Amino acid sequence: MNNKKGFTLVEIMIVVVIIGLLAAMAIPAFQQVRQSSQENAALNDLRQIAAGADTYFLENGGTSVTTTALVGTYIKTLSAGNTYPTTVNSTDASLTATTKSGDVVTYEM
Repeated sequence: MNNKKGFTLVEIMIVVVIIGLLAAMAIPAFQQVRQSSQENAALNDLRQIAAGADTYFLENGGTSVTTTALVGTYIKTLSAGNTYPTTVNSTDASLTATTKSGDVVTYEM
């Protein structure tokens, strides 16, 4: 009696196909979560910029401030890789940012 232990080629191919199907389902979901996370981070940063600008206007009586002047004093940090407005005016109705992936996020003030 010939009793060899191991996997057949068919069994290994079935496992590879199953892993491929699982990966095909998981990767798009991961990318969607990543995009949503980047958008939420940019939106949160825009809220911080708006709140920091409001505080700056109240303390200094100005009507315009650069975003770089807000970072460090009124805002802790901003997410790296995103593009934010360089200047905030007291008359602005909204702020817009562009995420790393190129999506545009708008915060209504």
